[in-house]
Amino acid sequence: MKRYCQTLELVNDPELIEKYCEIHAHVWPEIVAGQREVGILDMQLYRYETHVFMICDTIDDFDWEKDMARLATLPRQAEWEAYVAQCQGADPNLPSTGKWHLMEKIF
Repeated sequence: MKRYCQTLELVNDPELIEKYCEIHAHVWPEIVAGQREVGILDMQLYRYETHVFMICDTIDDFDWEKDMARLATLPRQAEWEAYVAQCQGADPNLPSTGKWHLMEKIF
């Protein structure tokens, strides 16, 4: 298993932060199915104020660039990205890989 961690900033607005949390309490089934299809075994999000931290566990031969690009093409993925973009503190026209920042493991 491989593990990837990413971070993202939310819009500093309590209502949008609450909406982002609520959205993720009810992730669309197609989104989870797409993650599984490309080799993501488990994904977890944690929030501290406006900071979101993602833990993404994948299959051993997962290729971050290739498989995330494939995920972006799957059903409803672009719609999902546009939906959650309203709460994210990044240009909504950026792909997911432009909003989320892959972190380096240091310990």
